[in-house]
Amino acid sequence: MRYKNMSSFIVMDIVRDSLKYEDTIHFEIGQPDLNPSPKVKKSLQKALDEDRFSYTESLGLLELREKIAKHYKRTYNVDIDPKQVLLTPGTSGAFLVAYTLTLKHKEKLGLSDPSYPCYKNFAHMLDIDPVFMQIDKTCEYQLKPEHLENKDINAVQISSPSNPTGNIYSEENLKNLVEYCDKNDIAFISDELYHGLVYEKEAASALQFSDNVFVINGFSKYYCMPGLRLGWIIVPKELSRQAEIIAQNLFISAPTLSQYAALEAFDYEYLDGIKEKFKQRRDYLYKELSEIFEIDAKPDGAFYIWANISKYSDDSFAFAKELLENIHIATTPGIDFGKNKGKEYLRFAYTRDIEHMKEGIKRLKDYLKMDK
Repeated sequence: MRYKNMSSFIVMDIVRDSLKYEDTIHFEIGQPDLNPSPKVKKSLQKALDEDRFSYTESLGLLELREKIAKHYKRTYNVDIDPKQVLLTPGTSGAFLVAYTLTLKHKEKLGLSDPSYPCYKNFAHMLDIDPVFMQIDKTCEYQLKPEHLENKDINAVQISSPSNPTGNIYSEENLKNLVEYCDKNDIAFISDELYHGLVYEKEAASALQFSDNVFVINGFSKYYCMPGLRLGWIIVPKELSRQAEIIAQNLFISAPTLSQYAALEAFDYEYLDGIKEKFKQRRDYLYKELSEIFEIDAKPDGAFYIWANISKYSDDSFAFAKELLENIHIATTPGIDFGKNKGKEYLRFAYTRDIEHMKEGIKRLKDYLKMDK
């Protein structure tokens, strides 16, 4: 079969199975439980009242693309032409655009292992070959130029802050990677979806180091709008028209009502509060899980903790299934994210409030005979 290399996205199966139990504690899904700024709801209601049900142009609403460009100037001090911004149905649409722009049939996409599973699955859909490079705590879960040396790859994709580890690529390393790819004619794709959800450190954008990069972001995480399915990709100026043509054929345009709602998403005062709540949750869950599992590093961003469970199990999928069936705790097994020690890790998401997580921690400690 053409798609025989595609793997299931296990976390979504766990989400479905978790619904069997009314008292499930949810650590599995990367979906914020917080609402977006109240201004977003008002903007959406205004669009409904004005009957905004038609397509937008394929690049997306100009007003929203202009606001995104202003966001990059405000946040990273980089100048973006709104024509470089393409709005997409979630970041999933942005990945498809990026791969179609940068890779031909059977060309190779460099990915870290572990990494977000949909990257490789989208590659397989497009008959692109993923090439995996192992990362771990010894390199702070960052791809570095030496990982790319002697690799026959045409593009490389990173995520920072990352899923599943929550690490942030250092400014120096990100700059070195971008420069290496520029020098070696390797397309550089940067998934920056969790920007904004950063705690002690700052997250640099690849756009700070080159105009010749592809940067992906969206409204589902930091902006708390996952169900509105709205992302964006910033492409080099000379590829704007090609990106538009790809979008016309793939999805015509991003969801119209979502675009109008997102006009008010850049409510920075409100978003500061979102970040603070996730930081508090991170601090709580990191402290508690560190008493149960080995944690390679305190996550710098996103809302995940990558926990080594090897002292309890050598099969993260079986262990996740065991926790769900026996104590109704839903987690994501590390095998979702790759073959590099994936059987030794679970990913915990801190996307529910602390009271919810406290119950989960109590169940875990009781079940593992660690209750204090």
